[in-house]
Order: sequence, then C-alpha cells, then structure tokens
Amino acid sequence: MDHKILVIDTNIIFPALIPQKSKIRNLLFDSDIKFYAPNFLIYEIYAHKEKILKSSKLNEHNFYILFNNILECIRFVPMDLIDMQSRHKAYELCKGIDEKDTPFVALAIYLDCPLWTGDKTLKKGLLKKGFKLLY
Repeated sequence: MDHKILVIDTNIIFPALIPQKSKIRNLLFDSDIKFYAPNFLIYEIYAHKEKILKSSKLNEHNFYILFNNILECIRFVPMDLIDMQSRHKAYELCKGIDEKDTPFVALAIYLDCPLWTGDKTLKKGLLKKGFKLLY
C-alpha cells in the first residue's frame, strides 16, 4: 500500500476478526498506515456480532479481545466533526447505491483520502458517479 492514510470500511474489518484470515489483521497491526473510520463502524460490527462469532469460531471473550485490539489500530471520527458539505456530497454519492456507507464516504471526502472497501457494488456505483477516492 502506498497510501499513508485510509478510511477503512466495516467489510474490511470482518475478515480481520476471523482467525484463519490474518492478512488484513496483520496489515492493521503492522503497518505505518493510519486507518480512520466513522464511529458507525463499531455499531455495524456489533450488529453482526453473532454472525462473526459463528464464522470465526471465536468465543465471546476472545472476540472482544481481538475486536478491542483491532479498534486500537483505527482512529475514529464522530460524524458531527465532519463538515456538512462532505456529508451532503457523500449522501448524494451513496444515494441509490447504499446509503449506509454515507459515513465512510463522507469521512474520505473530509480527510481527502481513499476509502478502502471490499464492496464491489459501492465501488462501481461511486466510480460511475465520478468519485475517485477509492483504494
């Protein structure tokens, strides 16, 4: 990776929580890249916690330990710190694709850095609308 700052989408964190898939986790822990995310990422992880526990075969205690370690690698930005112009532009870009990704796109616009997402539909839709801050 040649970027020093990235906004990281929740779908990149999911594989990092599965012990057998450690490439992303290793990158989070051993990289000089600064990862940013909106606080919404934490909500999304908790919303899918049962699915993650089942897929990862982690018990709840080990899930929380690993999740906490991953959270320490990410700088979180509350939505109210992101200017209204960035939030509005992100909403317009995500409308018709996936509005739940608005906080991530807004943060990428606000920080003027790429969004790292594994969501191919989102990437394709954003590119079609002229958004190029994608990793």
